[in-house]
Amino acid sequence: MEIQFTNQILKEGRTFAAHTPELDVSSCGGTKKKALKNLKEAVRLFLEEAEKLGTLEQILEEAGTRP
Repeated sequence: MEIQFTNQILKEGRTFAAHTPELDVSSCGGTKKKALKNLKEAVRLFLEEAEKLGTLEQILEEAGTRP
């Protein structure tokens, strides 16, 4: 299943912060590429945990997306 979310990347000092507003998940890295890679991993883990807890459908509905 592939779901697309909005990504925002901001530079904070020497670190890049990446954020997905639909899920309110963030991560960071030393480069934009690393921050985005870390964000994708954080989103994957977040969604996996939501599925385990039985809340995935509700989260996707609230985010305004459906698989």
